[in-house]
Amino acid sequence: MTVDDLVAATRAEDLPRVRDLLLRLDVPAIVDELERLDASSRAVAFGALPQGIDLDVFEDLDATLQGELLDGMEQGTVAELISGLDPDDRATLLDELPAPVTSTLLAALSPHERAMTTALLDYPPESTGRRMTPEVVHVPVDLEVGEALEHVRSHEADAEMIYTLPVVGPGHEVVGVVSLRRLFVTDPQVPVRAVMSPAIVVQATEDQEVAARSVRDHGTLAVPVVDAEQRLLGLFTVDDAMRILEHEESEDFARTGASEPLRRPYLATRVLDLVKSRILWLFVLIAAAALTVNVLDHFEDTLAEVVSLALFIPLLIGTGGNTGAQAVTTVVRAMAVGDVRFRDLPRVVWRELVTGALLGGALAAVAFVPVSVLVGADVALVLSLALVIVCTLATTAGAVIPMLAKKVGVDPAVVSAPFITTIVDTTGLIVYFLVAQAVLGL
Repeated sequence: MTVDDLVAATRAEDLPRVRDLLLRLDVPAIVDELERLDASSRAVAFGALPQGIDLDVFEDLDATLQGELLDGMEQGTVAELISGLDPDDRATLLDELPAPVTSTLLAALSPHERAMTTALLDYPPESTGRRMTPEVVHVPVDLEVGEALEHVRSHEADAEMIYTLPVVGPGHEVVGVVSLRRLFVTDPQVPVRAVMSPAIVVQATEDQEVAARSVRDHGTLAVPVVDAEQRLLGLFTVDDAMRILEHEESEDFARTGASEPLRRPYLATRVLDLVKSRILWLFVLIAAAALTVNVLDHFEDTLAEVVSLALFIPLLIGTGGNTGAQAVTTVVRAMAVGDVRFRDLPRVVWRELVTGALLGGALAAVAFVPVSVLVGADVALVLSLALVIVCTLATTAGAVIPMLAKKVGVDPAVVSAPFITTIVDTTGLIVYFLVAQAVLGL
């Protein structure tokens, strides 16, 4: 099957053909194909899916695309899809819908499902509580292993996942965790307390990205979510953690490239939305680049006296910008994965300062001889000294600015490589002309 086959079938509204093409694929592949279609073709393709498969596909679609699909469905179909979602997936979808629509959909749920969903929606949007599953089987700490297995069997239909089981004590407080596998391979008379492991828990009010990194770093399938008194509220599962990390990394990647994240698949994004995601940053960068013009105007006389200095302006500012971009990308990434914290600022500054000086020195050594042959040793010396200073400044700025940004509550990725590049371009020109005035006596 090709994408063109599916597009042609959806535009002709040939539902049997669409169904046949899609059923040759597994659910992740169907989701990929739907995300590549325009809104109307996507609605036709989704409507052609058999009952059962449509819910599996709907669960895996981006929440914004889920909302678009719901717009064209009958009320009964919408209610069926919404009720079939897990509470955390349902809460994510409802975040994307207008408040009146959310109220209508919540009212159509059973009292139990509505209560679970409303409880999740009461947490802040970026919190772990908003993304946890409240459908969880817990094991009382005073049971034996055989009793615990019977307890899990009798409650497994109420849980989203049973492979990681929180162990709770008095007051529903989490005292440990035990895996289903450990229960199966252990003698039934052994107390659960003897086989449980210390619990790695996350607070419901904790940022979802922090919780997701905890799941990833500890290699767990799920971690219990607790309140301030360590009482069990739900589970935060590995699939949700990986989805959140992918979303956060996509945001950081977009902002590092001086654009806003799309928040939906690329091919499902309108061209106008692509423009909106980029235009503001371009205006900001143009304004910043205007500083470079002012610097050139200020040192016009210096440039007039030694015209050959102009030959190396693109080389200098390009090198400085690239060096700064390398540093800021490295540091932002290190911060994102938790390798670097604000208290590490002195160490990071020192490492990048030395790195910049060594990089500048290496580039200066390579450039000195050919520049001397081309325009003379005096200009070669100016360029070499400027390269060392500019590279040192660029790497240091690339380290300091994102760390300070995070300290004051600004996303470090917003201090993107293009923004750092523009700043370094301006400071690099100032350094270049000041060095030229000092060395050449201008």
